[in-house]
Amino acid sequence: MAILHPFRAVRPLSDAAERVASVPYDVINSAEARALAEGNSQSFLHVIRPEIDLPQGVDEHADEVYQTGAANLKAFVASGYTLQEEEPSLYLYRLVMNGRSQTGIFGCVAVADYDGDVILKHELTRPSKEDDRTRHILEQRAHAEPVMLTFRDSPAVEALMAECQGQAPLYDFEAEDGVHHTVWRFERPLEVVEAFGRVSSVYVADGHHRCKAASRAAAEVGATPSDEAAYFPAVLFPMGQMRILAYNRVIRHLPVAPSQFMAQLEIRFGLKPNVAPVPTRRGEVRLYIEGTWFGLELPESEGSSAADALDVGRLTEHILEPMLGITDPRRDPNIDFVGGIRGTEELERLVDGGHAQLAISMHPTSIEELVDVSDAGLLMPPKSTWFEPKLRSGLLIHLFD
Repeated sequence: MAILHPFRAVRPLSDAAERVASVPYDVINSAEARALAEGNSQSFLHVIRPEIDLPQGVDEHADEVYQTGAANLKAFVASGYTLQEEEPSLYLYRLVMNGRSQTGIFGCVAVADYDGDVILKHELTRPSKEDDRTRHILEQRAHAEPVMLTFRDSPAVEALMAECQGQAPLYDFEAEDGVHHTVWRFERPLEVVEAFGRVSSVYVADGHHRCKAASRAAAEVGATPSDEAAYFPAVLFPMGQMRILAYNRVIRHLPVAPSQFMAQLEIRFGLKPNVAPVPTRRGEVRLYIEGTWFGLELPESEGSSAADALDVGRLTEHILEPMLGITDPRRDPNIDFVGGIRGTEELERLVDGGHAQLAISMHPTSIEELVDVSDAGLLMPPKSTWFEPKLRSGLLIHLFD
């Protein structure tokens, strides 16, 4: 059963939360982080993207970047606009995007659950990203950002969540991207711990590298179950509230002329020209090439696993591998991935601007498909899911030293 662990969060005072809260480290690059944090010394980007406080062009993995991040977190903790809770606590975190609400429990989960597959994964992690996050954790002696997890809907847990929302919130603000963020503190966290203890499995939605880095950091410091380093922060959402957007693809170079490639697709699958750019159902993709959107039905996979049945797997099996020679989408430089939040207009821009020759608009992977793959102990193809809205960083930080 899953372990939910209250913690003594370091957090901004209520009137500083909006200035502190930032997008996660991995949805922006260094230049974007500099622009977002400009003129705001309280932005948490100074902790999770510390290269912005060093000269432009510095290597993101240079020693001074990690040292600066640790110094910036230390200053954050000691500042007059933050506090640390007196008692271990749990929180409720609600995000509202375009009128749609998503509410989860903000607490710590156990490295032992991650290592023991109570927390189930669906994605491979890259060693270089693991190394980077692990070093930040060890240098800062903290987990600065939460991961996003999901669990099967539990009436007992959700009743406690609903009760918590009747209290006055700690934070309640709208970020610059229009997403509204509200955070409450549970008055009786042990009741939540007990109810959540009946949840059998938890699933990684967003944050595989941070999970793995937390595991590695705990091993490196020799953490025992009584040590805070044996736990890391997460926001845990009931599955019924999760929203997955498509993760679209662009192909930089086709092996033949675009007209010839389209003729090959027509022979293999049949094409519908001048269609809407967003697929309406599973198994359908839309292709943008030379200014026109085409529709295509993917054949079923010849494989039998839950991962094979995913649209992203069927795309690789029937188009990427045999027609484009892309056998490893994770590493092939000829393919790139565009999160669905950017819309199909971004796909058109990339093709029309000469950055790619083909764009592929996908139907979103469902939460049920993610769970089926995870329960089977399988891995999804790369870039199968894009979760939105994103959690804000800097609201609740977990120290372990």
